Amino acid sequence: MPAAVPPLLPIATWWCLVLLQLPQALTQPQLDPNPEKASPAGQAFPYLSLDGSPLNHLLLDPRSGHLYVGAVNHLYHLSPDLQVLSSSQTGPKLDSPECLPPIVSRDCPTARVTPNTNKILLLEEGVDALGSEVAARSLIVCGTLFQGICDKRSLGNVSEVLYQTSNPVDTQYVAANDPRVSTVGVILNQKGVGLMLVGRGYTSKGPSDIPPITTRRLSPSSSPVRQAFSQDEELGKLVVGSYSEYNNNFISAFNHSDHVYFLFSRRDMWHRKEYRTYVSRLCAGDRSFYSYVEVPLECSGGYNLAQGASPAEHQGRPALFVAMAAGQASTPTATGRSALCVYGMSELDAALQRAQELCYTEGGRGRTGQEEAYIEYEVSSKCLRLPKDSLKEYPCGGEHTPSPIASAVPLSATPSLTRETQLTAVTTATEAGHTIALLGDKKGWLHKVFLQPDTSGTLYQSVLVDRDSPVNADLILDQSGQNVYVLTDSKVSKVAVSQCEQQPDCQSCLSVRDPYCGWCVLEGRCTRRLECSREGQANHWLWSCQPANQPANQCVTVQSLTPVIQSREEETQVSLTVAQLPTLSEEESLSCSFGTLPPQPAIVKGTTITCQSPLPELLPPSPPGSDHMSLRVSVMFRDVTISSSDITFYDCRAVGQLNTTSPCMACVGSVWPCNWCVLDGLCTHTNNSCPRQHTIHNSLEDHLDRGPDSCPCVWALQSSPLVPMGFLSPLTLLGRNLDMFQGEEQYVCVVVVEGEELKLNATLEKDPETMTYTFTCSAHKFQYPVKQLEYSAPIYLQRGSHHIDSAPNLRLQLYDCSVGQSDCSQCRAVSSEYGCVWCGGESPGCVFHLSCTSSPGPADACPPPQIIQIQPVSGPVEGGVLVTIHGSNLGMHYQDIQGGVTVAGISCLPQPHGYLISTRIVCVLQPSKQEAEGPVIVAVGDSEPGRSLQSFTYQDPQLTGIVPDKGPVSGGTSLTVQGTQLLTGQRKDLTAYVGQQPCYIVEEVNGTHLVCRTSPSNQTAELTVRVLFGKAERSVPGQVFHYMEDPVITAASPAESFYEGGRSIKVSGRNLDVVQQPMISVRLEHMVENTLVMRRRRNARLLANNNPLVFNSTVSKKQERCTVVSSFEMTCVTRERRGKTFSYYPNPELFALNRDDPDTPYRFKPGGVIAVEGKDLTRAMTRDEVVARLGDQECEVKTLDSTHLYCEPPEKQPDSLGTNQLPSLRVVMGKLNVDLGTVQYDTEGLSPVPLAAQVGLAAGAAVVVLVVLVIILMYRRKSKQALRDYKKVLVQLETLEINVGDQCRKEFTDLMTEMMDLSSDVGGPGIPLLDYKTYAERVFFPGQRGAPLSQNLDLPESRRRTVEQGLGQLNNLLNNRLFLIRFIHTLEAQQNFSQRDRGYVASLLTMALHDKLEYFTDVMKTLLGDLVQQYVAKNPKLMLRRTETVVEKMLTNWMSICLYSFLKEVAGEPLYMLYRAIKYQVDKGPVDAVTGKAKRTLNDSHLLREDIDYCSITLTVMVKSGVEVQPCPVKVLDTDTITQVKDKILDQIYKGAPFSQRPAADSLDLEWRSGQAGHLTLSDDDVTAIVQGRWKKLNTLQHYKVPDGATVALIPRSAAVMGIHQVYQTGEKTPMLEGEGEEGLRLWHLVKSSEDPEIPKHRKSSMRERERAKAIPEIYLTRLLSMKGTLQKFVDDVFVAILNTKRPPPIAVRFFFDFLDDMAEKHGIDDPETVHIWKTNSLPLRFWVNILKNPQFVFDVQVTDSVDAVLSVIAQTFIDSCTTSEHKVGRDSPVNKLLYAREIPRYKQLVERYYSDIHSAASGCYQEMNSTLTELSGSFGSDMNSLVALLELYKYINKYYDQIITSLEEDGAGQKMQLAYRLQQVAALVENKVTDL
Repeated sequence: MPAAVPPLLPIATWWCLVLLQLPQALTQPQLDPNPEKASPAGQAFPYLSLDGSPLNHLLLDPRSGHLYVGAVNHLYHLSPDLQVLSSSQTGPKLDSPECLPPIVSRDCPTARVTPNTNKILLLEEGVDALGSEVAARSLIVCGTLFQGICDKRSLGNVSEVLYQTSNPVDTQYVAANDPRVSTVGVILNQKGVGLMLVGRGYTSKGPSDIPPITTRRLSPSSSPVRQAFSQDEELGKLVVGSYSEYNNNFISAFNHSDHVYFLFSRRDMWHRKEYRTYVSRLCAGDRSFYSYVEVPLECSGGYNLAQGASPAEHQGRPALFVAMAAGQASTPTATGRSALCVYGMSELDAALQRAQELCYTEGGRGRTGQEEAYIEYEVSSKCLRLPKDSLKEYPCGGEHTPSPIASAVPLSATPSLTRETQLTAVTTATEAGHTIALLGDKKGWLHKVFLQPDTSGTLYQSVLVDRDSPVNADLILDQSGQNVYVLTDSKVSKVAVSQCEQQPDCQSCLSVRDPYCGWCVLEGRCTRRLECSREGQANHWLWSCQPANQPANQCVTVQSLTPVIQSREEETQVSLTVAQLPTLSEEESLSCSFGTLPPQPAIVKGTTITCQSPLPELLPPSPPGSDHMSLRVSVMFRDVTISSSDITFYDCRAVGQLNTTSPCMACVGSVWPCNWCVLDGLCTHTNNSCPRQHTIHNSLEDHLDRGPDSCPCVWALQSSPLVPMGFLSPLTLLGRNLDMFQGEEQYVCVVVVEGEELKLNATLEKDPETMTYTFTCSAHKFQYPVKQLEYSAPIYLQRGSHHIDSAPNLRLQLYDCSVGQSDCSQCRAVSSEYGCVWCGGESPGCVFHLSCTSSPGPADACPPPQIIQIQPVSGPVEGGVLVTIHGSNLGMHYQDIQGGVTVAGISCLPQPHGYLISTRIVCVLQPSKQEAEGPVIVAVGDSEPGRSLQSFTYQDPQLTGIVPDKGPVSGGTSLTVQGTQLLTGQRKDLTAYVGQQPCYIVEEVNGTHLVCRTSPSNQTAELTVRVLFGKAERSVPGQVFHYMEDPVITAASPAESFYEGGRSIKVSGRNLDVVQQPMISVRLEHMVENTLVMRRRRNARLLANNNPLVFNSTVSKKQERCTVVSSFEMTCVTRERRGKTFSYYPNPELFALNRDDPDTPYRFKPGGVIAVEGKDLTRAMTRDEVVARLGDQECEVKTLDSTHLYCEPPEKQPDSLGTNQLPSLRVVMGKLNVDLGTVQYDTEGLSPVPLAAQVGLAAGAAVVVLVVLVIILMYRRKSKQALRDYKKVLVQLETLEINVGDQCRKEFTDLMTEMMDLSSDVGGPGIPLLDYKTYAERVFFPGQRGAPLSQNLDLPESRRRTVEQGLGQLNNLLNNRLFLIRFIHTLEAQQNFSQRDRGYVASLLTMALHDKLEYFTDVMKTLLGDLVQQYVAKNPKLMLRRTETVVEKMLTNWMSICLYSFLKEVAGEPLYMLYRAIKYQVDKGPVDAVTGKAKRTLNDSHLLREDIDYCSITLTVMVKSGVEVQPCPVKVLDTDTITQVKDKILDQIYKGAPFSQRPAADSLDLEWRSGQAGHLTLSDDDVTAIVQGRWKKLNTLQHYKVPDGATVALIPRSAAVMGIHQVYQTGEKTPMLEGEGEEGLRLWHLVKSSEDPEIPKHRKSSMRERERAKAIPEIYLTRLLSMKGTLQKFVDDVFVAILNTKRPPPIAVRFFFDFLDDMAEKHGIDDPETVHIWKTNSLPLRFWVNILKNPQFVFDVQVTDSVDAVLSVIAQTFIDSCTTSEHKVGRDSPVNKLLYAREIPRYKQLVERYYSDIHSAASGCYQEMNSTLTELSGSFGSDMNSLVALLELYKYINKYYDQIITSLEEDGAGQKMQLAYRLQQVAALVENKVTDL
């Protein structure tokens, strides 16, 4: 039972509990991230999660409002609020699309438990023609089970089935039996008979003769054949010539007026074969489909595939709204680019009627003569020229009118809206005459679009309904039109169409631009129009979405407010002028509200509203520190605020209180109309509120006493404001306007110092004339500690307790001369008004002049200047640097020292900005003519000059050189500039440049070296290095710095190490020596439990000990330096290359020499080797990198493998390096240094034995010694001889390795040069690709002459027509799945039906069904399913291993067809390049013409092991081009036979041309033209041939002694000589067969095959050379290595092209691999190795190996035996790479496997990644595969000779005729279809066979 889903629950158990308790839940959707289109607020909506994903259909009952949901295996009945009322389970059930119901397991082997997908969900009203209800309403439900049958169910309980057929017949198959094929339906009522018109797509399985559109009877008739949902002859259907061609993808079906419309998309079969969308129309009463007509729809912008549709009205006119998507490159697959297009129904009907009229009366031609209407669906009808009024007379057609009609002229529309996410659904709503489109998309969003009258749309909101779940096309509005039901994969959601109620105010309501919304003024809310009670009256409802051509609606606003400001101490009338005020009835009134105070009645006159302001005591207080406050005044209707504004209430009392120093001035100077009561000291808002009647008015008023100037105040200090500390100082203040005060109250002066008030009595003097008041404050000695020279203290006057206003700047300046004046100059520099003097004596200092009483009194002049320090102490002779002089008494003003500074006797110009009084001078050094040294002298006025103790030196620095002289253009080089006296001036004066680029000084500079870091340069250049010492410039003479290209790393090896590190890494590239100090970095992070996390970029992997580790730059970094070897190479200790990974492995383990007792020395016998055991010794280490030391000498490492290290120690025991007497063996691997224990040499010294015993032993052993001595001498001799042989072999192997490497490099260079020439020819016409027909013939019928593809139907004319008719019927039979499968199974059951027959029949079937590849594919899948069933019961891993059945050969052919374009476009070029590279390499060396063995090959069985003497010569071939004869140089070998020479000449002359278009070598003779000697015809065998015994040698150029540069020509051979030519050529050429020639002689070329070759005399070598050759019999196997190394790049290119995952794999591969995965899952095979083997057997081994071994299948080339031998090795390598078994090699392994032993693991990874990427990619390529197959059928189907194939197939039918007939008659379904009867008809027609007809 489904349940509602709660929004967010963190714990799974809670989830389950709430599922059972909550009927529905709300979720908060996300909004479209585009802020211009997304709604500003979220929207909550209920939703319900249901089982049966994906949900298929949604239906609304308009009467009850109930919902019905059709899903996979489920059917639901929901209430309007999404409560589940009833449900029913409709599946899964036993079924097969290939079998007809009822399904019985034994009769239907393909039957499986199959899910039931809902295809049709419709409501049957049950009314008669007059609309009267005559039957119960019911729900019509059709699914995919049982060939798409339907049933009827109760609307009240969907589990109650009202009608269901128990034994459906073929006429009752309604819906498509495939979930991926569309089905739509619409219900009609014709004359009281309920009918259902059904549109369905084509299904390849099941009944294949169901038309795209059929009429179904809803109720059973009295006739037994007229059952419900059946289609009988009385009911119409759309007749189609080819069902698969016209595979309509139906989107929608609907009624309009008296017609029924279908919307679908399909390939345009008439014109461009592109996919288009069509609308077709039928008259509702037309049971014969005479009125069928269709027209294509066009949506500008390339939107050609309909995804959803909705018929509705726009601007009162019917219209069709279609969600369209752009198709993907001529396929039915929709892309994300989509649009909404609107088509008027009247325009649509007009287009349909025009097509009808043209086809009825004008033969389908328009006025211009172009074909504008035609007959579609391949039926035998055509457009006519009937009378002009035919359409009027027969609007629904008739028997004599043509049908079905299609318009060639599309109905076009401009997109109303475009999106980049695929739209999947559309519905529309009408609100107040406006159209709103609701669109669903593939990512689960619902978009709301407002459509203008011209159909242009504006997206105004998007709501996320169900993330990443496509919205179903069934998008339905509820009965109220306020909600839309949205169906996604697993949810039904109820989403409100508008969010008006969420907008809180008028501005947000109007700004949301929602056409549903508007502001209801008197209700104060955002509503839909009809929800506002007075929406029809002016200014009552303001629409949110006002059209652009009309003025936008404005909210009701207060335009003016009187008064704007108001004293809070009084009450007054407030008037508001309001715009757009809605009208009210007489009984209604408005009110005013101030802030939160209760509303007051308002008087309305026009647009003016008058209110009474609140009582003062009701107003809230002003904020602290403020003299006013603002209140919101609102106009209200009842409790709804219509509009509002702000009014300010000011407080004059607060104005005076907030300014304590001058309250009067603040009051009367305020922005508020405040007045000052002088005698009361009160600020008031009225003129007559002063108790004592003296008022100063505000400056804003027109009055005599007004403004701040009328206030009584103290306005100035008559005495000086400067007051010295510690002296009695009188203070005098000046006042004015003080006559307002009466009485004799005392005045007091108040001084505020650091927060403390000092009160001084004051006396008043008044000047009657000037009305000036002078106050003299009593003298006071101020004594306060101050931190600076002066302190500013406020002063004011107080009368009694009354504060007299003071001017704002009225302050005393208290000062102390001694603060901050440390010397005489500073003291005297203080302004004279302060009276500070420098007082001498014992304690000199700066004091007030009256304080200087000690002798000698104030100084008249200051002491001489004193210089403490100068910086710098040197400078360039050019000057220009700044010299800073620190000291005291350096003048009181800048002018005092101007011109008085000299440095080393040369004037230095002081700078005003650097001068500090008395303490610092900054001057600019002037040039000196020479180097000089001297003090700095400063003269101040007439005083004695001051002289520095430091000396300043004028220097002339010189630059002598730079190191290094080059660096990368990226900069960063540490450049050392060498020179003398470089430390001239200060560090900041030094700047370095390379050219114009700055070089940043990075280290301390000394006299001879300066180091700077170069900055980047934008180009390579040679630039001069410059250093500026201030303004003096020096350059490095005769040397430049080279900016060079940055280093480029091309390779680095090895790419692995162990944890300890220390392994040297060789990095190759360009310009590596440009970097001054290369660094290599490793980034790693250690973790617990011996594991490491190695990261690179953002990827992280936790790897165990045995796994490689990968680095990343996000964790800790370690760096080590690299050593540059040359500009192309450097060596590093560790590395990290961008784009590559470096692997770390655990440290190798080395075991102690004595593992059982490590403390015991290891006993070593000189002459042998020390064997060290270990583990993983070679995983990240090579022998050359290991160092072993025994004591103080080296132990030479001889061999290193995974578990052993063998080293050869010195002959004598080395000395120990430690305290131990015995040397210890230490093995060093990188930084891993392991002590393996001590070693003791076994010596021949005798142990101390008693003398008697010695004598006895000597006597007793005398005889034994003599015997043993002889044996030892013989053994030692043999041992030394073996050791010498061993060393000799080592030397030979090393020499051999060097020679092979050199040879590989040379051969590869030559080959790449040749292939670069070849590449210019490749790239289109240069690759001789076979045409498809030839390609198919060679693949389908390999090696067969006269293949059916190249034959014609050879029949006598009298029988031809009858036979062709019979073959046509046979073709129809083959298109019946049941017949074809029975036919194949019957043939395979016959014992004499050979394996060759199976392959031949499969290829014939491929030819016959090539134009129906979709059907061919489905049959092949069915047969493969049977094959899987067979092998699962036995051994599944053996499936597809060989081609033993018909279906396996069908699979081979299918792969060949589907991958032809991939071969042509992708794999063809590298494959052809590999073939050419092999041929070029093979032809460069000798090839034996008899045995086919070659010196250059990969195949050891085809290796020419003998050392043949040969040399390359160049022949000048005369080639006739038109009338001219031109020479052409051709390289050949002197050991080539004449035929081989001719082949090489033809290869060169016809380079790039197809092999079939050049003459055969046998048809030409080679003629040697040698000046006077004339012309000599050369041949392989003539009278000059050498005969030795019974051997005859083929003639070569060496035999004829043809010299280098000889001139030859190819001339045609006469017919008599040519003999019989080969008729059938496949591009294969085998060597000469060994056999008896004439007179019993055996032919040979380079070697004699059946016995040991005789060694020529000139090749006989010494005995030693022969022994060496015998010692290494496989010495010539190195040629295999050389050949392999040369071809490696081309082999890699082919394998990568085949297995590349960077480009999408071919659709056929993805499709078939998905099929194999499905088969494995279906049969419960969870072994990944089995599936891997299946995939390998089906693609690499079945197709690619065949192509690799036989390039002549793809290209028009000749494959010689020697080339074929190489290709076989490469093909075998490809096979080994595809196997899952571990690739183990040993000394007994074949040489071919050893060759690629290192590459095969890498190729295996390619294969595994290829399979894995296909498996992990999104499936669902069924539709794309069908489109591809359809395209292939149309492209190549015409190349197949199907009649010949059918005739060949009939021969097999004739051979096994009785068995096939018996098999068909035994099948029940075959009996129903009369298959045996139809085959008998074929037999009668093809060969007049007598049958039982």
